[in-house]
Amino acid sequence: MDLFPLWNSIRIALISTVAVFFIGIWSAYHISKASKEIKGIMDVLLTLPLVLPPTVVGYLLLRILGPQRIVGEWFLTNFDFKLTMTWWSAVFATVVVIFPLMYRTARGAFESFDETLAYSAQSIGLSDTFVFWKIRMPYCRPGIIAGTILAFARALGEYGATSMIAGFTPGNTATIATHVYQLWRTNNDELAFQWVLVNMLISFVVLFALNLIESQYKSKNNVKGGV
Repeated sequence: MDLFPLWNSIRIALISTVAVFFIGIWSAYHISKASKEIKGIMDVLLTLPLVLPPTVVGYLLLRILGPQRIVGEWFLTNFDFKLTMTWWSAVFATVVVIFPLMYRTARGAFESFDETLAYSAQSIGLSDTFVFWKIRMPYCRPGIIAGTILAFARALGEYGATSMIAGFTPGNTATIATHVYQLWRTNNDELAFQWVLVNMLISFVVLFALNLIESQYKSKNNVKGGV
């Protein structure tokens, strides 16, 4: 069994998850503090990829990043750098698809934060940076972790947008999802099923880890509440 699709899927999922971790947290934090009108508009725009078909997302990205489109042509002309039909093209697509999961989860966590804790810390001279990383983030950690794990799991199984913008090239752009589809097309059901089992096993482990983290957090809270 060629393990490149597994390695490539994990690589793309990890890079994409790291990217949306920071972008999602930054966006969620600032939008959670915005006015109701701005929050409503930004929510719609940033969550849109979650409800759009992945193939539509992939098509829109091709309209922007394709070699004959403004952005794609500029990168190709000035840096000889292709933004489509490469393994890193899948990162662009995956980031767009999984971003809403991270953003919505992180925003919910930030909105549940007790702002009196931040005001108390600022009243004794602690900086906003200190309050954010040492008080706000630990308080919101369960939501942040949940969003990160869900984003990674979704990135690992992304197919529609990835296949549109990165295509399928064995040893280059192949992922588990696109590899399974190609195996099915060529009637290689036995190998396709093996890859399906691999994907299911990884997803099971990821979701099991999420449930374990949530149960441990609830247990700690129950202990503190009892004390």
